[in-house]
Amino acid sequence: MINRFLNHLEEWLIASLMGAATLLIFVAVIHRYASGIPVIQDYTLKINLSWAQELCIYMFVWMAKFGAAYGVREGVHVGVDVLIARLPTEWRKAGVYIAIFGGMFFTGVIGTLGLRFIWENGMHYAVFNVLGLDTGELPEGPTTPDLEWPTWFIYSAVPLGSYLMCYRFIQVGVAFWRTGEMPHHDEAAVEGLDDMEMEELPGYGKDANLRGAR
Repeated sequence: MINRFLNHLEEWLIASLMGAATLLIFVAVIHRYASGIPVIQDYTLKINLSWAQELCIYMFVWMAKFGAAYGVREGVHVGVDVLIARLPTEWRKAGVYIAIFGGMFFTGVIGTLGLRFIWENGMHYAVFNVLGLDTGELPEGPTTPDLEWPTWFIYSAVPLGSYLMCYRFIQVGVAFWRTGEMPHHDEAAVEGLDDMEMEELPGYGKDANLRGAR
């Protein structure tokens, strides 16, 4: 149940952020060019989109962090496994476990450091303020230049994305322990198309025959 919720949340966030950022960039570019047309210049200049670039940067950062966790889950990351592939067969399993543990450890440390950073960068003040507790001399924290959003909220992508990656590495490790297999993404596969439809694509059958010959 939890895994299904996280899977949908992960995919929804990535798709929504990607779509929103693309649309916002398109609107900002049209607005910039339209602002140079004398006929509609007076109207377009009244629309302030100076914040668009900043927001797009933040959306792409969030998308990248959660996309990295998705990559671990689906096995689409580029793996540097040259060393493991050259190990003797009986050592490769241990090498995979070491690599998975390294990913878990690294993302866990980054998530913890990121959480500590945003807590001291204004999240502490925000939480106490929402709960109605005395904030004392706690710093309210800086805000972003254009949007004037709390920076701790923007930077929270680091601990959230890192902890999710750590969880995905744990999932991969448990699955490898149970089945002996790592998640692998087939670059030739297209979601929504079955084998018969794939064979009808131009060049697909030829490539498949070549792969079979090798």
